[in-house]
Amino acid sequence: MLLAVLLSFATAFCYGVSAAVHQRAAKRERPHAALDPRLLVRLFRNRLWLSGWLPDTAGAALHATALRFGPLVLVQPVLASGLFMAILIEAVLDRRRVLRRDAMAIGVGATGLAAFLVVSDARAGVTDPSLSSWVWVGVGAGVAVAGCVLLSVRLRGAVRGAVLGVACGIAYSVAAALAKAVVGRYQGDLVPVLLDWRFAALALVALLGLLLNQNAFQSGRLAAPLTALTLTDPVVSVVVGVTAFQETVSLGGIRLVGLGVSAVAILAGIWLAGTGSRQDRR
Repeated sequence: MLLAVLLSFATAFCYGVSAAVHQRAAKRERPHAALDPRLLVRLFRNRLWLSGWLPDTAGAALHATALRFGPLVLVQPVLASGLFMAILIEAVLDRRRVLRRDAMAIGVGATGLAAFLVVSDARAGVTDPSLSSWVWVGVGAGVAVAGCVLLSVRLRGAVRGAVLGVACGIAYSVAAALAKAVVGRYQGDLVPVLLDWRFAALALVALLGLLLNQNAFQSGRLAAPLTALTLTDPVVSVVVGVTAFQETVSLGGIRLVGLGVSAVAILAGIWLAGTGSRQDRR
């Protein structure tokens, strides 16, 4: 489990760098509708945006390896640390100091995350859920994403970015579940894995998440969509992990209290990061 945790932190850092770079590039493009593929066409001509794929690709490889060695209910919550890393990275790119509120968010969120890792005692379940489990995951996620996209049509600014961030978080959590199943099926022969329906579904869901993510980045500062994504992804992943993959976390005795406190701390850190302004509050 320690290896999975270390790989998850490395993944979070890579994703944080990628998110900061992609957001800077996406905001320079003309606004598009939530599922308008023309945004991706324009971004593929943007050198800054393309450079963000270097850390993103490294993060994807680390993520897949982490999912091979650890359960969804452990790996995905650790990725929440990517939000706090992104705050520091954004400050470096903007050549400014970290805002006091953002520093508080990092401290509170990191403390909650450390507490979660200590008390959760996450345990793996099955490596590949049944087809009926996948159907329920797909239907539930599809309805939720569609609802967010329809709602975003009526919204503007940071609120629109947050709603699309929720949709993106759902898509990415399903993609992580599919990636875990794909990696678990690899036994040395790559061809059967590439021909499996899970790999095709992974590619489709990942593309959908990418499109939603870049549209979310066009609305407001980085913290709004990234906060929504960071909050949604681990919650949905824990639900999928417990229901579809039959993974478990310890809920007995003092551990339940510890999980509750750590969850509140993580959510408080994410909330602080997502509601901070560019001016330090004194």
